[in-house]
Parts: sequence; C-alpha cells; structure tokens
Amino acid sequence: MQGQTQGQPAGAGAGLRAGLEAVMTEVGTLYQERDVEIQMIVTGLLAGQHTLLLGPPGTGKSAIVRELTGRIEAATYWEILLHKFIAPSAIFGPVDLAALTARGEHRQVLDGHATRAHVAFLDEIFKCSSAALNSMLAFLNERIYHPESGGQPIGCPLVSAVCASNELAEDETTAALYDRLLIRMEVDYLTEADSFDALLRSAVASGPPATRTTVGLADVQHAVAALVPAVDLPGGVITAVRDLRADLRGREITSSDRRWKQAVRVLQASAWLEGRTEVAVEDLAVLAHVLWDSPAHRGTVDRVVRGYLSPDDRDLADLADEVDRIAAELDKLAADGDENRLREWAVGQNTKLATAAKRLAGIRDSAVRAGRTPAPYQRAAERAQHVYTRLLSEALGVDADKIPSLDGRRGRR
Repeated sequence: MQGQTQGQPAGAGAGLRAGLEAVMTEVGTLYQERDVEIQMIVTGLLAGQHTLLLGPPGTGKSAIVRELTGRIEAATYWEILLHKFIAPSAIFGPVDLAALTARGEHRQVLDGHATRAHVAFLDEIFKCSSAALNSMLAFLNERIYHPESGGQPIGCPLVSAVCASNELAEDETTAALYDRLLIRMEVDYLTEADSFDALLRSAVASGPPATRTTVGLADVQHAVAALVPAVDLPGGVITAVRDLRADLRGREITSSDRRWKQAVRVLQASAWLEGRTEVAVEDLAVLAHVLWDSPAHRGTVDRVVRGYLSPDDRDLADLADEVDRIAAELDKLAADGDENRLREWAVGQNTKLATAAKRLAGIRDSAVRAGRTPAPYQRAAERAQHVYTRLLSEALGVDADKIPSLDGRRGRR
C-alpha cells in the first residue's frame, strides 16, 4: 500500500489520533447532539480543508469551534464577525502608523490578525465585503495574503478555517467563497429532551472538567502535511467514487472537478482518524457533508452516499434514522398529553425499537471483531438504548431499572 511504501507504519501518529479521539469525546459531552459536527471539523482540520456551519443564531457554532481549537497547544486562534462594510485591514492587519510617520514606511501590522492564524473562525462569512473578497479567497485557498502596499505575497500558516452563517449567500459574488468551503454542515437547535435538560444544567456554575485533553500544533501540522496524504486510495474506492458521481449527476446534483479532488483528502483524513493506511468504502460517509450545494439536496446526497457504504454502515444509517423517527414521535405524543394514545402507539413501536436496538448492538460487536473503530456504532447503540428506555418507562410505565440493556443485562441505561 502507498502509505506503507512511503514509510508510514499503521500506527504512525497514534498518539495524536488517540488525543483527537479524546478531544472529540470530551467536547461532545459538553455540547449535546453535535458529535457529527465535531467529527467533521476535526476531519476538515486533518485534511487542511475548511468547514461551513450553517444554521440559526444560538446553536453553539462559535462555542464549539473555540472549545475544539483551544485544545491545540501552541496554535494561534483568530476569529472575526464579518459585515458588508468591513475593510480588508480589519482582517489582515492595519497600516503601521508608527513606521509610516517615523520612517515613511508603508507596512501592515500582521500580528493578531488572520495572516498569523493557524485556525480561524469566520462568522457571517457571506457578509464579507466586496473590498475584502479577493484577499479572503487567496487566504482560504492559497494561504497567502497580498499586502496593500504591493510586493511579494505573504504566506499564512492557516491549517483550517471554520466559517459560520445563518443563511446561504444570495448573490453570485460570494459563490467562489462558498465553493472554498469543502465541508458543509447544517446546525439546528436541540431536539432531544435529555439534551435540552443537559443544556439547562450546564448554565449552573460548576468546576472545571476533570479531564481536558490537548494535542500539539506540530503534531497536527505533521499529520496534515505527511501522514494524511500518505493514506492510499485503492482502485475499488476510486470506482465507487466514480459511480457515486454518476449517480448524483443523474439526479442533477453536480460538483466541480476541483471539489472532487479536494474531497479525496477528506476521505484520507477520515481513514487516518480511524487508524487505517488506506481509504475504505465506509469513509465515503463523509462525502454526505461535501457534495451538496443547496440544503434542499442534502437529504438526497445523504441517501445516495449511504447506498455505497458497507452493509453494516448502510444498516447503521437506516436504523439510526428509524430510532430518530420513533424518538421524534415519542416527543410529539408526550407533549400532546394524551396518555391513552401514547400508550397505544408505544405498544406498536416496542418490538420495532427493540429489534433496531439489538441489531445496532450486533453491528457494534461485528465492528469490534473486524478491528474497526466501534465509536460510531457504540454511539448509535447507546442512542437506541436511551430511546428504548424512554419508550418503556414514559409511555408504558415500566420500571427503568428493569428494562433490559442492549447486551441482555438489566438496569443498564
């Protein structure tokens, strides 16, 4: 395999990988229902690509980014709230007035601005002014900045940027900017009652977390520059991606050649994060967050991508959808307050949900036996167990301590 012939053993970067897994778990505990967003931001970081978080205000977009990037030791973090009148100097650095006054030198103060950032958070990205647009494109795509006084472009150490917006761009002037954001995530308000309860509890002052894992900037940069690019892309995956492209084009969903090429690095990052030296078909799951332009197409892209995953991953996605559907209906009926209707509905869903939960546990165990990282399967199994416990206890009055677990033991929730 290419990764091995270039001298990268299977365990290369194992310490960083373990650290990032711990970081994702810890941040996911702090921010409910954001596991996928957290994983894709980290995947984008390892791929050296940029992520867009699209959603309404107050969904924790900036807080998640700050928490994640604050765990990269020695990294310079920079953020800004953009608006349509913002001057390029506010982003890339103002004129050094002292040097201009004393020596007549026209230079910019670059420290403390985007030009010195390893990780950047660009809020309201589509409100970037037309005056700053070209400089922003060069910054994101080429990691350079053309100084106002002219001369050689300045190299920027940017590894990855996370951008946020409450809405998509409405004009063509920011279309090129939108295309630079390879990973696109829709972020909405919390949907689960338990997640909302955890949100309320988090408002009560408490001590610092018992564990706060960090990783080193140099290790991240080495992974981005050497370890992730060394991950092999087998012919079978190339064939699957080619067929996926044809399927999406048949549905009039197209992506640029540049976007497909950049998507390869995201596939490599996904594989590396899972501890593999070559991309597997299951890594295609990340493309569901890469290949849509309009939110209206996101569901279609997700379903088409799902069809190319391994049988276990296809089952995982379908079963997770079923669990989410039952949870949403449970919330709705519970809110209506009609106990008889809730009980009658729950009786019909009991066996269906129990079967889904047991199947998810089986997929998790199969992943462990096959040597695959069990984390996504474990999260889905725990989610199914949680909904199953709620269904039996809230709708059917079963003592929660007597509800069997996914593994057949009792009292585990």
